[in-house]
Amino acid sequence: MTIDFSKYADGLVPAIIQDAETAKVLMLGFMNEEAIAKTNELKKVTFFSRTKNRLWTKGEESGNFLLLHSIAIDCDNDTLLIKANPVGPVCHTGADTCFNEKNKGIHFLSDLEEVIKDRKNNPTDQSYTASLFKKGINKVAQKVGEEAVELVIEAKDDNAHLFKEEAADLLFHYLILLQAKGFCLEDVVDVLKGRHAAKS
Repeated sequence: MTIDFSKYADGLVPAIIQDAETAKVLMLGFMNEEAIAKTNELKKVTFFSRTKNRLWTKGEESGNFLLLHSIAIDCDNDTLLIKANPVGPVCHTGADTCFNEKNKGIHFLSDLEEVIKDRKNNPTDQSYTASLFKKGINKVAQKVGEEAVELVIEAKDDNAHLFKEEAADLLFHYLILLQAKGFCLEDVVDVLKGRHAAKS
């Protein structure tokens, strides 16, 4: 990988940071040759801070590191795309991205899993989810079975709204079951990835 640092007067190149799992754009930073070398050495994304005038490893104070996954360069050799796995919030505001982007679509499931995990670890009497965990694995599994049957029944009809409602109920209780068994959705995704790779 040959990077053209001469394109910009300060000798820095922009680095777009993207979540390696969700593909969400997390932040933009600037890097020089030394920062790239440090990133590869530490396996933690390191920038050249123009305000501090020194190398700066993201998370060196907060602990919210960006664990390096891969580095790619654009067709002009002057902009980097770095995929990383964030440890905690990325933005200093506490948000998971510096672009104030709210989780949408499939990425919302990560937030939902965190809520379910919290209900498991910090139960309250007002929480339906906590009450399921309290009743034990058999009740949780039974509830998943009930929701699956209701979804199958609804699939035979033509009411799109009710079908999506039942699908949401099944997915929600499935996430609860995963947590009850000590797993998360990512563990299941890893299995699917492994199967896909084996067939490729």
